Amino acid sequence: MDLNHRGHRGARRYLPALFILLLCAALASVQEPKKADKVLVFKQKHELQLLSQGKVFKTYNVALGGDPIGPKAQQGDHKTPEGTYVLDRRNANSKFHRALHISYPSAKDRELARKRGFAPGGDIMLHGLPNGYGAIGAAHRLKDWTDGCIAVTNPEIEEIWTLVPDGTPIEIRP
Repeated sequence: MDLNHRGHRGARRYLPALFILLLCAALASVQEPKKADKVLVFKQKHELQLLSQGKVFKTYNVALGGDPIGPKAQQGDHKTPEGTYVLDRRNANSKFHRALHISYPSAKDRELARKRGFAPGGDIMLHGLPNGYGAIGAAHRLKDWTDGCIAVTNPEIEEIWTLVPDGTPIEIRP
């Protein structure tokens, strides 16, 4: 009897099990994409960061309101708000390519606007480009153009859409 031949035959019997074991190990090592637990915006740098457990894992360049310096004070001022808010809902059918709603105005924002005799405004979003204008791409960032929103390219908002759950805090800094 040839021992080498019998040894190979025995090993062949275990190959399917070994293959399944290796496949399971490979699949177990595949991780789900990180989800953001905070979004941070630096208006002066025109930068949006996604954070998970205090660490930045994605960064995007953004366009802001047409008059970006200073916090939003009233409806129609074309300023992007400053402060801490929540990305509280999403709109897949917006006039922009996907939109995540920012919970502006806060109670403090409403009170400040009331004291000045103005409406605070609202409907502030993190969104892609206007529908039909996606080909503009990153060139949209050459000029701040929104009414107070934060804008990224369409592929970027698609990525953000999947990485940022509803209820995620967003802090917008000067």
